[in-house]
Amino acid sequence: MKISYNWLKEYIKTDLAASKVAEILTSIGLEVEALEKFEVIKGGLEGLVVGKVVECQKHPDADKLSLTKVDIGNSTLLNIVCGAKNVAEHQKVVVATIGTTLYKGDNKFEIKKAKIRGIESYGMICAEDEIGLSNLHEGIIVLKDDAIPGTPMREYFNINDDYIFEIGLTPNRIDAASHYGVARDLAAYLQHRNPVVLEKPSVENFVKDNTDYKIDVNVQNKEACIRYSGITISNVSIKESPIWLQDRLRSIGLRPINNVVDITNFVLFETGQPLHAFNADYITGKKVIVKNVNEGTKFITLDGIERTLSSNDLMICNEQEPMCIAGIFGGINSGVTENTKNIFIESANFNPVFIRKTARRHGLSTDSSFRFERGADPNITVYALKRAALLIKEITGGKISSEIIDVYPKPVSDYTVELNFANVDQLIGQHIPKDTIKEIIRSLEIKIIAVKEKSLLLEIPTYKVDVQREVDVIEEILRIYGYNNIEVSERVSSNISYIQKPDKEKINNAISNYLASNGFYEMITNSLTKVTYYNNNDLWKESNLVKILNPLSSDLGVMRQTLLYSGLESVTNNLNRKQTNLKMFEFGNCYMINNSENKQNRQENYLEDLHLSLFVTGNKNSDSWTQKSSSVSYYYIKSYVENVLKRLGIPTHNLIFYNPNETIFSEGQSYYYKEKELVSFGLLNKNILNNFEIKQPVYFAEFFWNNVLSKLSKQNIKFSELSNFPVVRRDLAMLLDKQIPYSKVVEIANKCEKKFLQNINLFDVYEGDKIPENKKSYAVSFHLQDTSKTLNEFQIEQIMKKLTDAFENELGAQIRK
Repeated sequence: MKISYNWLKEYIKTDLAASKVAEILTSIGLEVEALEKFEVIKGGLEGLVVGKVVECQKHPDADKLSLTKVDIGNSTLLNIVCGAKNVAEHQKVVVATIGTTLYKGDNKFEIKKAKIRGIESYGMICAEDEIGLSNLHEGIIVLKDDAIPGTPMREYFNINDDYIFEIGLTPNRIDAASHYGVARDLAAYLQHRNPVVLEKPSVENFVKDNTDYKIDVNVQNKEACIRYSGITISNVSIKESPIWLQDRLRSIGLRPINNVVDITNFVLFETGQPLHAFNADYITGKKVIVKNVNEGTKFITLDGIERTLSSNDLMICNEQEPMCIAGIFGGINSGVTENTKNIFIESANFNPVFIRKTARRHGLSTDSSFRFERGADPNITVYALKRAALLIKEITGGKISSEIIDVYPKPVSDYTVELNFANVDQLIGQHIPKDTIKEIIRSLEIKIIAVKEKSLLLEIPTYKVDVQREVDVIEEILRIYGYNNIEVSERVSSNISYIQKPDKEKINNAISNYLASNGFYEMITNSLTKVTYYNNNDLWKESNLVKILNPLSSDLGVMRQTLLYSGLESVTNNLNRKQTNLKMFEFGNCYMINNSENKQNRQENYLEDLHLSLFVTGNKNSDSWTQKSSSVSYYYIKSYVENVLKRLGIPTHNLIFYNPNETIFSEGQSYYYKEKELVSFGLLNKNILNNFEIKQPVYFAEFFWNNVLSKLSKQNIKFSELSNFPVVRRDLAMLLDKQIPYSKVVEIANKCEKKFLQNINLFDVYEGDKIPENKKSYAVSFHLQDTSKTLNEFQIEQIMKKLTDAFENELGAQIRK
């Protein structure tokens, strides 16, 4: 939010430098993120002075030019050739001396000595548009007779450069979303130290001129429209705003439009109350109706876009059609144009929930919706309306032609809070005198209703929407008292904490470093995603989704249950940019509702789980003189999956292997430890890839990281000497039913021989016409070792017999000789 330093000083008189004001604002919770200088007039009128035309004659060789001699306050008169029709002797004028740079829009030019039709000219007598005062070019500027030659124009016009504060406004501080709101906070801080006067623009002169143009208001949806105020002004003259008003708006980055619209914007940024101006002649039936319209109603907004309205959208309508999306955006037909003669000014207050939902539904964010979404003050509408009406009357020459219409069915009262002195000291951690507390509270415009021995009864104004509890009042006191004024004890007390091993962050960083060093790029994707990804999904059910109450858009309506879909969006984005060889990973949280019905809406039903995803696609390497490129494969991603587990000290031979979900993977495996799934990986199903228009194979792995860490926490590292005795390898070929996974072979082998079996390796799989139908052949190597002596042939044969018996009995295997 941009706040003008010069504009701020209209409400609080202070000699503090802009940099000091920035420090104070930051210290009281209005963080100034940037402070920039703003030139009210580009170039600052440097080199321009008051001149007096001493002589004025016609140019001998040009009918439209005049020869002048101009006094600029020194001993030498300047010869200046001027083309303006209105130049005359004895005038006081604006002179640009040689070397002055003049700006016109984005263009600039330097004044130089020039010969014009044979006569030398030593400067330029300027018009308004040539020095940036306005767009008018109706002749040179003629100053008042009391102007003194040689006076710098910067001094004559009292031009002061402005400074703009860029304030990072937090959502709870909507009371400071205006210049007066910021001035109010600044005054509270200064009053606690040196008395200052906060000057609120007066509206005491407000009075209606007549009642010739009455417009009725009918609020049908009183839940959505808390208050609706309005007034009619007739016979307005729509034209450019005066320079002071244009400068105010430009300083905060707004483009001036016309005097009426500019005034509504000025009052918005002055008071924080959004206003809207309607062409009163467009209000058919002379009636404004605040209501919801039928589902599917078409409406064209000011930006020329036709929007389809929802029955939940609150609209400002005339008797025939909608004119404005309430509190957000006006319609293209009902706005103020140069032909408008009569206007109706709206100053309303709308329910934040309704405004937020409608703004998100249509993808709109305006200065009005920004304030209404956060809770504008309902008790300022009439003041802002009077302020705008007086300015419009003054600047456009219009007449106030109706009473103020004010529909306020359920007035919002100030909040009542009891403040306990002991609680102030306890929460702040330091004793603050009672008189100081009272002084700060009064400076914050909080009324003290009753003073008790141990507490104060307070009345909080409605513009402080975030101050409704005792702790909120204490926070306000601390803001103004000053965080830097809280003393730090010389005694430091601390508790020695013990970090439970293993350190989760260190482990995550170690795995990230491993993957990055092996060519993976880390990605961070949005945890909000599309609900359509989970439609008819057997693995991640739609009923388990955590839905967002006020989604930013329909594509960001739910929280992800898996890293798969957001990762594939990133893969698609890279493939579309011709990056076809990809290795990417992500650590990210996934969310679900454990109880799909969630009738009690209990917090424990919501689950948050950390996942790690891997994506590989394309080629493992590029063509080179040493090797040809080769595509990634199932075993390529499998090697990374197992290496991640091994780096964490989790041997895969202790895990249980299952086939993964077929709707996700066309081939792959899932590793389990007891009942907990550690990881699933493999080649993604083409149906999934087609949804993302991905034509090349993509291999994906998803670790359930909390399950991995729970296994890791039980691993104790044991060191042992390398055995001096040899490892013996024996191979077995066995015929098994096709549906029996290799993991069963590993499981039975480890259960059968725990002492001497060191490792198992599958080195061949055969399925074909040389073996019976629905059978497959595994060739497995078993590595045996006794760490205390060399195994003899008899022991080896006994171990292998025990293994073959187990395979035959438990798996129905046929051992191939």
